[in-house]
Amino acid sequence: MDNILEDQAHRSALRHLDTRLKLLIGGGAILLGLLSPSPLGPAFIAATMAAITVGVALTPVRFYAHLLTIPLSFATISAAVILFLSGGGETLWTAAIGPLTLTATTGSANLAALILARTFSGMCALFFIALTTPMAEIFTVMRSLRLPREFVDLSMLIYHFIFVLIGEAVATRNAQEMRHGYVSFTNAIASFAMLAGMLFVRAWEKGEELIVAMDARCYDGVFAAGEETEGASRRQIALVAAYLCLCTAVTIAARGATIF
Repeated sequence: MDNILEDQAHRSALRHLDTRLKLLIGGGAILLGLLSPSPLGPAFIAATMAAITVGVALTPVRFYAHLLTIPLSFATISAAVILFLSGGGETLWTAAIGPLTLTATTGSANLAALILARTFSGMCALFFIALTTPMAEIFTVMRSLRLPREFVDLSMLIYHFIFVLIGEAVATRNAQEMRHGYVSFTNAIASFAMLAGMLFVRAWEKGEELIVAMDARCYDGVFAAGEETEGASRRQIALVAAYLCLCTAVTIAARGATIF
């Protein structure tokens, strides 16, 4: 539980940067990566977002690399499927596996590279937000944007109970492992079923406890939100605008470029 995203966000060197600016950088990078018709634009966005997150926000490199391996594994599998199931262009590689013949063409390779680059750039931009911005500040911005109060309060409750369930799941699983609950496949299935049932019961109990605690504190139907941070300086706004303009220029300049 020491290396969850919220802990890293509170330790980030960009912790006190205006939240709206960080959301603008991350959201703008995600949008530009999705709109790019070439993989070179998203690749540039991914590289710069990773450099900012590690070099400026001072996120540990090993922790950041471990985070990226999770979406990268799914994206690689998806890109491999697209590589061999879509066609177009000249044949790059052909292999016969039993009765099947796998063929990769220039069109399928470029499409697979585009999907992989878009996924990578989106995740790098999303991790930039997650690793530099505590959720409490995002909820504050949501309030300032006049989003429905019910939506914001429900989001706060959901976020709170994510960590409640994580803590209960870790504690229960550790207790099961100490009692050899996962020594065999059959025991693992039974232990997992018990874990899922216990999480449901504990979530219900924690919800009841939360209601009692809220009533004891004279809850009036509105959750308290944090105070808004100080506005961004002109220099910070100029740097953010320059970065987004640079990403836009690279995306436009590389719109017709292909790898294969």
